[in-house]
Amino acid sequence: MNEVKPVKQVELSKFMGDWYVIAVIPTMIETQAYNAIENYQLNPDGTIATTFTYYKGGFDGPLKTYHPKGFVQPNTGNAIWGMQFIWPIKADFRIAYLDQDYQRTVIARNARDYVWIMARTPAIAASDYDEMVQFVKSLGYDTAKLRKVPQSWPATTKSSAE
Repeated sequence: MNEVKPVKQVELSKFMGDWYVIAVIPTMIETQAYNAIENYQLNPDGTIATTFTYYKGGFDGPLKTYHPKGFVQPNTGNAIWGMQFIWPIKADFRIAYLDQDYQRTVIARNARDYVWIMARTPAIAASDYDEMVQFVKSLGYDTAKLRKVPQSWPATTKSSAE
């Protein structure tokens, strides 16, 4: 299967901050995620400090927090990262879709095993969601495996949960 093509260029300063996980082909830890939020912060050394938070099993479930680190691959327009949960493994992380206003994104992988549809808000218009699902399908993913992540408003962010 062909390589998942990333977007041409990502302005990292604009990409930083909170992203609500709208839908996902989930990893093992995400199968019961509620209010899932991925937060990115650019470190002085160019790595990406990542905080992934969610409530497990329901909105009142236990808060789970993970801190993987992103490593931007050189000469990729900042669009391909290695995401490290466990040293020394860096998982493929490709910004395959990013709207011009940095409000919606799709993170994909060449293996087409996991995918994340994310937005700056906990909900997006149905037409935008459908468009993003079609994009994910065009990448070669089985969109029947997508799980919409329940998001309540206001979602609890990392800063208010600690």
